[in-house]
Amino acid sequence: MHQFLLQLRRQISALDRAFHIILGLVEPGAQSAGLAEKRSEHLSYHRGEICAFKIHGQELPFEAVVLNKTSGEGRLRAKSPIDCELQKEYTFIIQAYDCGVGPRETAWKKSHKAVVHIQVKDVNEFAPTFKEPAYRAVVTEGKIYDSILQVEAVDEDCSPQYSQICNYEIVTTDVPFAIDKNGNIRNTEKLSYDKQRQYEILVTAYDCGQKPAAQDTLVQVDVKPVCKPGWQDWTKRIEYQPGSGSVPLFPSIHLETCDGAVSSIQITTELQTNYIGKGCDRETYSERSLQKLCGASSGIIDLMPSPSAATNWTAGLLVDSSEMIFKFDGRQGAKIPDGIVPKNLTDQFTITMWMKHGPSPGVRAEKETILCNSDKTEMNRHHYALYVHNCRLVFLLRKDFDQADTFRPAEFHWKLDQICDKEWHYYVINVEFPVVTLYMDGATYEPYLVTNDWPIHPSHIAMQLTVGACWQGGEVTKPRFAQFFHGSLASLTIRPGKMESQKVISCLQACKEGLDINSLESLGQGIKYHFNPSQSVLVMEGDDIGNINRALQKVSYINSRQFPTAGVRRLRVSSKVQCFGEDVCISVPDMDAYVMVLQAIEPQISLRGTDHLWRPTTQFESARGVTLFPDLKIVSTFAKAEAPGDLRTTAPKSAVLEEMLHNLDFCDILVLGGDLDPRQECLELNHSELHQRHLDATNSTAGYSIYGVGSMSRYEQVLHHIRYRNWHPGSLETRRFRIKCSELNGRYTSNEFNLEVSVLREARVSDKEHVNHLIVQPPFLQSVHHPESQGSIQRSSVVPSIATVVIIISVCMLVFVVAMGVYRVRIAHQHFTQEAEAAKEAEMDWDDSALTITVNPMEKHEEPGHGEEETEEEEEVEEDVSSSSSESEDSEEEEEEEGVGRGRHGQSGARHTQLEWDDSALPY
Repeated sequence: MHQFLLQLRRQISALDRAFHIILGLVEPGAQSAGLAEKRSEHLSYHRGEICAFKIHGQELPFEAVVLNKTSGEGRLRAKSPIDCELQKEYTFIIQAYDCGVGPRETAWKKSHKAVVHIQVKDVNEFAPTFKEPAYRAVVTEGKIYDSILQVEAVDEDCSPQYSQICNYEIVTTDVPFAIDKNGNIRNTEKLSYDKQRQYEILVTAYDCGQKPAAQDTLVQVDVKPVCKPGWQDWTKRIEYQPGSGSVPLFPSIHLETCDGAVSSIQITTELQTNYIGKGCDRETYSERSLQKLCGASSGIIDLMPSPSAATNWTAGLLVDSSEMIFKFDGRQGAKIPDGIVPKNLTDQFTITMWMKHGPSPGVRAEKETILCNSDKTEMNRHHYALYVHNCRLVFLLRKDFDQADTFRPAEFHWKLDQICDKEWHYYVINVEFPVVTLYMDGATYEPYLVTNDWPIHPSHIAMQLTVGACWQGGEVTKPRFAQFFHGSLASLTIRPGKMESQKVISCLQACKEGLDINSLESLGQGIKYHFNPSQSVLVMEGDDIGNINRALQKVSYINSRQFPTAGVRRLRVSSKVQCFGEDVCISVPDMDAYVMVLQAIEPQISLRGTDHLWRPTTQFESARGVTLFPDLKIVSTFAKAEAPGDLRTTAPKSAVLEEMLHNLDFCDILVLGGDLDPRQECLELNHSELHQRHLDATNSTAGYSIYGVGSMSRYEQVLHHIRYRNWHPGSLETRRFRIKCSELNGRYTSNEFNLEVSVLREARVSDKEHVNHLIVQPPFLQSVHHPESQGSIQRSSVVPSIATVVIIISVCMLVFVVAMGVYRVRIAHQHFTQEAEAAKEAEMDWDDSALTITVNPMEKHEEPGHGEEETEEEEEVEEDVSSSSSESEDSEEEEEEEGVGRGRHGQSGARHTQLEWDDSALPY
């Protein structure tokens, strides 16, 4: 402001001089008397003084004051504060006035008008400010940019010196960026998305007076990877909990095309399960069980069963992780015993198998025999065979001369890529001679080549059926195997006399896991899709990227097995993109992921029931025999974790057992302590019981085996009817048996339930001994009750002999003497009678092997439920009835075995429960 006043003073001084110059010019030009007179008055009155300065203009913040009237010096000053930011300069007109000759201003003399121009000098009172509070930019990694973005600051000062931004500066240190004076930011080195995905830097600005900005601005630079076409937002690992149904694989996936002009896209999603079982998570039941589940016709012969005592021809073969998969390395073969397969097949039969095979080893490929029926000795004729040669499947069938004598089809060839792709495939050869049809994974294939041949000459040479190689019995010094197979086989069967239907074939090769699509209706009309037969490959095609993304988001994995095989299932998604510009198109890399199937909750299969039975010899000798497991229960449970009630406690979660229903595939009843003697004992089961429940069984001296896929209740019902017979039980004391059941071919097994069956012998005591021990009571009479087993067999009771009844009748008066003894016996049996009344059971089994029983001749057996006030006459009548009915003891015991749990009421009163005592330790 001081400089402003100085400048204003200099300007006013110049104005004063002008005024003086103006006044001086006026004075010499005054010639008339009037002017002279006036001047004289002015000079004499005022002596030529300057009295005022007048500024012309409105609302100007200036005023002019006279400092020296004589010299005409004055001063121009501001009336109010002057702001350069409001107005940088002023221009106005000023005039000087003398004092005049009259009292009014109109008589004053004024000078000419002078122009005054005032410039306001600026003061650096404002700091720079940025136009934006923050800046953001996105850059691609690996590039050097001349300018990533530009920041801009402004200053409110009015002068060029203070209002202009002369410099920008990055405040954040150690960042790969620089900024020029115009605010352009650039990177000083190539940025890496993997190293750092985002930078945040602070920038300030300076005006030309070097005053910094009042507040720094934030600049955010995001680094993105180089745009590569491909699938985004998917996870490599997808977990699958058994029982979850259909689970989406890629719920948020989308395709990045990098702004490419895509006209159509084809996506192939493949679930790779060739290393699990037979190509996918199929049920691990036996082939016979699978045939039955799918409704296949009976009479199927399993040529490669699991090794056992009855089927031991596969014992020498290599077994894969599953006992039903056999591996052949070119050195093994197996002979199928005679009688397993009929010697001459009819014109109709079916061969089925699972096969995994790769290219044949060696430079020169040889025949690789799967199944071969050749001469056992003398010659090497092949009557029928199935083999692989040069990745071709060949079936050979030579007719005998007694069947036909014409030139007929003999070799059928199929050329398929799947034969050598090292993956599992299901093959079915339906023969309806002369037509032979191949089904591979459910699809039909006709032979591309059929070769005719003459029938084989008749001979009496025996034939040898083999798997994995062909038997060479002639033209060599020593018979041996030849034409070995390299690969894996499973479920090789033959069904003579009948062909399988398309429905059964599809069921047998069906997979329990695969790809699925949730909500097919929402795919839209622009999406085409196709599944392969096993639903392991899904192909989708469309022309809109958005529709394709939504379609792939609906692809899911499903596993319908109750106990799926845990482990990894690999996934591969491949894409083919078609662009509008044929010269440039997008290459989308394949996507590899996997489904992790978690371990299913394993079931605990429990067998429960009575584990010790006593039966009289008559039951062992009877036609029905002894029912071994009348009350057997099969229960399957699994442990389910239960959260603790108090969340603040850190106690471990308790396990709650819950029952679950599932199938069984076999139950074995084993004989312990030596095999059965077929001359005097056996295990029996009515075959109608098996057929009604669609189960099969095999019987031997080692035990009884029930097999086939069936519910636990079906197996339970069949086991209730297993009987044991012994024609000579006199020398038998105890027989022991063991049951063990299985699910999924032994994957889950039950506990080993042991049963002991003992012979219950009738007591024969003399009259003298009866009298001597009249008042002696049997010690420790106690029942063993199994509350968890409904319909449990009750223990037997003592049946008085005829001699005892006669003695009781003759000495009836002595009954009163021993009344107290009878009362004590009744109290000892009270717990037993209450349970018998509640359960309505027919007989009881007593664990009295260690007891020595002395029979009281005066003691009678009372029917449970009779009151203690029963009269003597009623007791005598009941004793007489019991004595007279002792002759029909065997028949009643049979009825009791059939009528377990039913109440017994005769027409002439309540019947007595027969008491059977193990009196082997009694003296005779």
